This record gives sequence, C-alpha cells and structure tokens, in this order.
Amino acid sequence: MPVFKTPFNGYSVKFSPFYENQLAVATAQNFGILGNGRVHVLQLGPTVTERAAFDTADGVYDLCWSESHDSLIVAAIADGSLKIYDSSLPPAANPIRSLHEHARECHGVDFNSVRKDSFLSASWDDTVKLWTVDRPASVRTFKEHAYCVYSAAWNPRHADVFASASGDCTTRIWDVREPGSTMILPAHEFEILSCDWNKYDDCIIATASVDKSIKVWDVRNYRIPVAVLNGHGYAVRKVKFSPHRGSLMASCSYDMTVCLWDYMVEDALIGRYDHHTEFAVGVDMSVLVEGLLASTGWDELVYVWQHGTDPRAP
Repeated sequence: MPVFKTPFNGYSVKFSPFYENQLAVATAQNFGILGNGRVHVLQLGPTVTERAAFDTADGVYDLCWSESHDSLIVAAIADGSLKIYDSSLPPAANPIRSLHEHARECHGVDFNSVRKDSFLSASWDDTVKLWTVDRPASVRTFKEHAYCVYSAAWNPRHADVFASASGDCTTRIWDVREPGSTMILPAHEFEILSCDWNKYDDCIIATASVDKSIKVWDVRNYRIPVAVLNGHGYAVRKVKFSPHRGSLMASCSYDMTVCLWDYMVEDALIGRYDHHTEFAVGVDMSVLVEGLLASTGWDELVYVWQHGTDPRAP
C-alpha cells in the first residue's frame, strides 16, 4: 500500500470523514522541539499525492477534520494556537482563522461528530477549551487537571459529553452543561497520553499511558478496568476505537509499532505492525473503508494499509 514521505516528523494522521481517499497529516520540524510545522492534505490512489500543504511557524501536534465542512481542518499548534484551514483555498488564503488563547502548546483537537459545529482543544497549560467554528473566542475553558492535557475526545453519542487525558494520571469525564467534571478516573499511575470512546457503547472508554498499557473502562462501574492490554514496550502514544467493530482498537507507541486489539477476547493483541523506524505517534482508522489504517511517526513517513497486509508492501 502507498507510503508518503513528509519533510518533517509526523505527529498525527486523520482520514477524511467525507472522502475515502483523503487524509490529513500534522508534522513538526526537529521532533517538535523547535522549528516549523506543516499540514498535508493527501490523496490516496495507486500512489499518495499531495493535494495541499500549509506551512506554520511552529510545529503541528494534532489535527482533525470538520464534521460539517468537507474541506475544513483544525490544527493544534506548538505556539498554543488553533488554526483552521480550508483545503479548497490556496495557501495564501490560509489559515482562514487563528485562535490563540492557550498559554502553552496545544496538543490535541477533536471535532464533535454529533453536533458537528464545535471542537475541543487540549493543551499543556492544563486546560481543555470548547470552540465553535464561527466564534473568534472559546465558548468555555475546562480547568481541573493538575498537569498537561494531552488529548480530549467527544463521546460519539452524547453531544455534550467528552473525556480528557492528562499527565496528572487521570482521565476526566465532562458534560459541558455541568460546572465541573462529572467523573474522575484515576486510570493509571503514570501519565495518560490518549483516550477514546467506544463507537458502539457510549459508556466504554480506553486510556493509553506512559506505563505501556491500554486500559478499557466502563464509566458505569469504574472501580476496576474492563480490560488491561499489555504488549507495547514503551509509552502508548495514541489509542483509537474502530468505527466498524465495537471491541476493536488500534494503538501506536514509542516502541515504533502499531498494534490492533480486540479487548473482548483473551488474546487481545490481534495484530502488530513494525513498519516505522522511529516513534510511531499517529494512528487512525478509516470511517468509510473498513479495515483501512493509517500511521505516521518521527521517521517522516505516512503509511496507509489494509489490516492483515504489510504496510511496506508496494
């Protein structure tokens, strides 16, 4: 399957929710420590071609597609800003909006797939912010975490509910109608880098940690995890539930691998891909094509492949 070489280190990859042959990639120079960034919009075919690219003065740590406009992308930038790009417009006309409220690096973004007009940003300033596309200022700031917030994820069924994963070793569940978080999950004893909701059971959430594990929780009874998935050799950077199968999820890790899991079976690790030669930090599963995976990493490569095939195969 096709491979794309980026000039900078890969940080995040997301399939378009509108077009099965489009994906966006966030990259940052010098491993994201210092330097520029770039957002790539890629077209899948026999080869991967670049439809558009947008340069930034700082690294791009994450991005997400709009759920209501097929050409809009929200990017999380190392200077703390969020930038909205319209991939149908030339680079000179982009970004169409820059939102700068976070006091430190913006590390994660997620678009609301139920309401389709709002998105979240997670930052190293310990906060999560709620935004809508048409407003120049944030709607609300969620301030409870005691350390960096690495990711925030909307519940796939409830338009007002989201989760946040933090370096304070907790995942918090929030309802935007409530003044504070509605639940605190002391999910790991080390930093939590990622969380995601099950797409078929709105009470099931997965957390991924520096402790090398992924844990699956039922928010109705969160005293003990539903499953603990061990198999990565280093910190688990991202976890993503399948849009097609309830118990399936993908993860990527600083051990350079992408893993596929089925948390409902005894031998939960059902696939391991070791195609990256540096930290694997971005992974996604296509909503439109079942079994289609994408990953990116610090080796400056973006891979797209069908589960069960070799990502490196031409």
